[in-house]
Amino acid sequence: MKINTAQFVISNTDITKCPEANMPEYAFIGRSNVGKSSLINMLTNRKSLAKISGKPGKTQLINHFLINDDWYLVDLPGYGFAKTGKTQRLKWEKFINEYLTKRENLLNVFVLIDSRHEPQRIDLNFMGWLGENGIPFSIVFTKLDKLRPSQKGSFYPQYKREMLKIWEEMPPHFVTSSADGTGKDELLEYIEAINADYKA
Repeated sequence: MKINTAQFVISNTDITKCPEANMPEYAFIGRSNVGKSSLINMLTNRKSLAKISGKPGKTQLINHFLINDDWYLVDLPGYGFAKTGKTQRLKWEKFINEYLTKRENLLNVFVLIDSRHEPQRIDLNFMGWLGENGIPFSIVFTKLDKLRPSQKGSFYPQYKREMLKIWEEMPPHFVTSSADGTGKDELLEYIEAINADYKA
């Protein structure tokens, strides 16, 4: 798949104000500072479609982008940002959970994981919650370019061992680098295949 057009549509915290649910939709979410905005910009060939910030917790809304006039890419607030006040965190959690459980055209959630870190409980718990609620998801490991050569072959087996303590099998996963485009084609081909099934 080649992305020819990518345009911002709307930002909100109310699922009833999201665009009409008449196209396939894919959400991107992860812990704060996982490289989500950079990944979205890499996938769409745009330098600033998603706003990049040095401060974690910058994305605070459900952001819809229309891709190729054919499907929606949704940028969701990150989770696990300790400096965000409890009231704000609970507010985010409420509308994110509502979006994830009620958005009928949401076909897949891409959960972003920083490949530099050991498996984090907050990520494992979030994926467990998705599974319990029957929400399809895939893992996107980010920042591959920041790993030492010796680390590149070990982070996934480590994550797999941890997840298979609970899961019967691993969900689909992708290894990416926004710096050099690693994983871009695989991710877009995956979305294209789901779109084809959805429209069949």
